[in-house]
Amino acid sequence: MAKYIFVVGGVISSLGKGIATASIGLLLKSMGYSVVTQKFDPYLNVDPGTMSPYQHGEVFVTNDGAETDLDLGHYERFVDEALTRYSSCSAGQVYESVLHNERKGVYLGKTVQVIPHVTDEIKRRIKHFDQEYDIVLTEIGGTVGDIESLPFLEAVRQLRLDLGVRNTMYIMLSYVPYIRAAGELKTKPSQHSTYKLREIGIQPEILLCRSEMPFDDEIYSKIALFTNVPKNHVINSIDVKSVYQVPLTYLNAGLHKLICDHFELECGNPDLKDWLRFLDNTQNAGDTVTIAVCGKYVKHQDAYKSVGEALLHAAAYHRKRIDIRWVDSEHDYTASELNRELENVDGIIIPGGFGVRGIEGKIAIAQYARMRGIPFLGICLGMQVAVIEFARHVCGMKMANSTEFDPDNPYPVIHLIESQQYLDLIGGTMRLGAYPCKLLAESLACKAYGTELISERHRHRYEVNNEYRTQLQTAGLKITGESPDGMLVEIVEMAGLDFYVGVQFHPEFKSRPNNVHPLFRDFFQAASRFKQEQNG
Repeated sequence: MAKYIFVVGGVISSLGKGIATASIGLLLKSMGYSVVTQKFDPYLNVDPGTMSPYQHGEVFVTNDGAETDLDLGHYERFVDEALTRYSSCSAGQVYESVLHNERKGVYLGKTVQVIPHVTDEIKRRIKHFDQEYDIVLTEIGGTVGDIESLPFLEAVRQLRLDLGVRNTMYIMLSYVPYIRAAGELKTKPSQHSTYKLREIGIQPEILLCRSEMPFDDEIYSKIALFTNVPKNHVINSIDVKSVYQVPLTYLNAGLHKLICDHFELECGNPDLKDWLRFLDNTQNAGDTVTIAVCGKYVKHQDAYKSVGEALLHAAAYHRKRIDIRWVDSEHDYTASELNRELENVDGIIIPGGFGVRGIEGKIAIAQYARMRGIPFLGICLGMQVAVIEFARHVCGMKMANSTEFDPDNPYPVIHLIESQQYLDLIGGTMRLGAYPCKLLAESLACKAYGTELISERHRHRYEVNNEYRTQLQTAGLKITGESPDGMLVEIVEMAGLDFYVGVQFHPEFKSRPNNVHPLFRDFFQAASRFKQEQNG
């Protein structure tokens, strides 16, 4: 039977429960334990797939096609495990299952209630991995006191009764603000959030106290006294420059030892040499490479979280610094404005997205990159934009577009996938998850991957219209990646340019600190090379 760790948060959201969960997972895995992570979100949406990025940030996609919370991206990057749909659960999914069972007569005519039916369904989902892993890490979204979180907290309270003290552990992330005017750290938020958690029936074993200033002994003692948590179980999670430093904070505080002691597990020395090498590469990097990321959600950069992290991984691999310039594609740039906006950039990325807003800005940016030979990586919609731009300005199809943006355009070089044409629902119905792709030998993509057959994660409804393949290729657009049956264009490259690549999939989802994605690696290398050439 697995050991279960439940990570909950108090006071305010965005304290970093996802990073905390991922960091704990990394420490435990580095000691040789098999670890799986889960995220339980209290919102009633079935998943975040239909939510605006302004609401929920990036939608992270698993190999098996689940649209999930961006925290699963943190889990995968830290623990280096490909997760599945069973690592993501919302209140919407829970209630959907319960109501489905009620309609089927599973409850034998009983009144369906939050307790036990909803909480039992939550517990069933938490225990999905019970026989597969040594340790199951479960993050409960939201904050203590949120009405929508109560069924989840009640479920994990019950699991202690079901599984026993030595098989369950509660870790709470709290906040200790520093009041600059008074020059003091204030412990009341941590005290009150712990009180609230105890009212629900949960006493945390460990407190991870987020703060911007270090604790003195008095603060440790005060928090311990008022929260009923042993002093050495109060950990000062002080702010760090990079989220990748958080595991070291926990390591130095002995968090892994506290967990092993509680579970009566053997506690070895975490093997973090690869992680430390990555951090050393980031902290002792050379010159700076500037990459423009161009999209309509740049004011909320969590919308492109995995892209930013993949760029950081690539920079670390090359021992360079990364400067990401966020460019708003919704702006109607004049030629001179675009020159100023993209001045001195060494590479350009157009990430994935949906909808017509900002599309003409993206097309203009793709043209700018092509005309000046700036290394370019188009991801999902970014690839489609590159095809539209090429069709308009090289192939002479001046009105070329996607049917997503202009259904009646005369040159629909991008159109709806046939299997998507008769769908009534928008949630979870796209071409989602991992699909194989066959690469053209000697292409940039094939050189990057080092193999002719790959698998990557997708999230799209539209594709390159095969009716225009011949025209596009004749004009110089190279199709270097296809679905194995040859029906779907997966990768395009531009003849005569050092690095101009568009991919229909999302390579950023598979990049890791210690295993940078090959496309980001080679794109960044090309950007670095471009910078050197420009500087003479």
